[in-house]
Amino acid sequence: MSTPLSRPSYAAVLRVPHARRTFTAALTARLSYGTVSLAVLLSVTHATGSYAVSGTVLSLFGATTVFLMPLRASLIDRHGPRRVLPPMSALYGALLGVLAVLTWRPGAPAVAIALTAALAGGCAPPLGPTMRALWSGLVTDRDLLRRAYSLDGVAEELLYVSGPALIAVLGGFAPPAAGILLSAALNVGGTCAFVTSPAMTARRPSPAKEEATGARVAGEGATGARSGRSRTALVRGVLPPVVVALGAGLALSAVELLVLAFATERSYDPAPVPWVLGALSAGSALGGLANGVVRWRTSARTRLCRFAAGLGLVLAAAGLAPDLWTLTAAMACAGAFIAPVLTTAYLLADESAQEGARTQAGAWVNMAVNAGSSGGAMAAGLVIGRLPLPVCFTLAGGTALLAAAAAAGRVAGAVRAGAAPGLRR
Repeated sequence: MSTPLSRPSYAAVLRVPHARRTFTAALTARLSYGTVSLAVLLSVTHATGSYAVSGTVLSLFGATTVFLMPLRASLIDRHGPRRVLPPMSALYGALLGVLAVLTWRPGAPAVAIALTAALAGGCAPPLGPTMRALWSGLVTDRDLLRRAYSLDGVAEELLYVSGPALIAVLGGFAPPAAGILLSAALNVGGTCAFVTSPAMTARRPSPAKEEATGARVAGEGATGARSGRSRTALVRGVLPPVVVALGAGLALSAVELLVLAFATERSYDPAPVPWVLGALSAGSALGGLANGVVRWRTSARTRLCRFAAGLGLVLAAAGLAPDLWTLTAAMACAGAFIAPVLTTAYLLADESAQEGARTQAGAWVNMAVNAGSSGGAMAAGLVIGRLPLPVCFTLAGGTALLAAAAAAGRVAGAVRAGAAPGLRR
């Protein structure tokens, strides 16, 4: 286990006993989620020749993956990752294998493909929430823990950038369904390495975590059932980060369509659009790294609301950009808030949860941001063309601002009601 450090660094995170091996295994398994969406889309399109079918299949796969994640995470909290993750990953890998066989050649029935994809999504192991819960057991120093979460968030961002590129390379010499098999192999192999790490047996709650948990239980009084106290504490603590994650997901998923519409409206060549979106990802990576370096004096709850408000303001202002280059700079600035928002949301959820519900708390935040990402693009598609583009950017930024205001109000209400805060920073 780590010890408090005067100047914790990212290298210090990886020097924590068993952290490098565990984190590498988790990232290998999580790379599967960066490759599988594009692989499924290409494979189903190849097998059915219908974009409508492939879109429906991908939507079903995404829906069961996202909305059943808290349920799968609760199983991990209840029975432990070593018992739950291996069979869950094995079933997920097997169903992906069936999906690859169905889509290897054209002519497979669409209903069978859709059912298999939906079942596979329902079995996807919640590796991100599990790894984040494990960090707080490995790292006892609070500054180092924040840096570990920042490193985790930036690495996850890179996985979703590199995953599609890996599928594109594989597609140059293999059928599209081979990408599904690769996704299955990454998940199963990485999960096996993850659960056999010594960190799984060595994990324990940090002293700071135990102290914070004890303070919350004491603050709620000695009466009442213990399970009732746990549920109340979980809802109180997780609601603000879930609200902010939902708002951020809604705002960010609209950005892709908004940038494309911006280029089209001003008669730009669409070719630079990926570079504009790349600036968003680059800004997020840099912002995430910076967030882990700064020694913040404000609480995680306050930072969460401020980061979300900053994201919303920059996105709203981006609609006033006079040209594509200015928009690119605005996207880089907006990106600088993305990783800090999500990292702080996960950190606050972990701090607020009881020891037996940390994976589930992180899964709720994960579900919120992914649910927001699904709905934001749909909403943007409905308003683009009907409203002036600057107004569309303002609406996208407004969702993040509204979420920040709602979370701030929730935090203030909880404090007035006597709810104990999370770890002080």
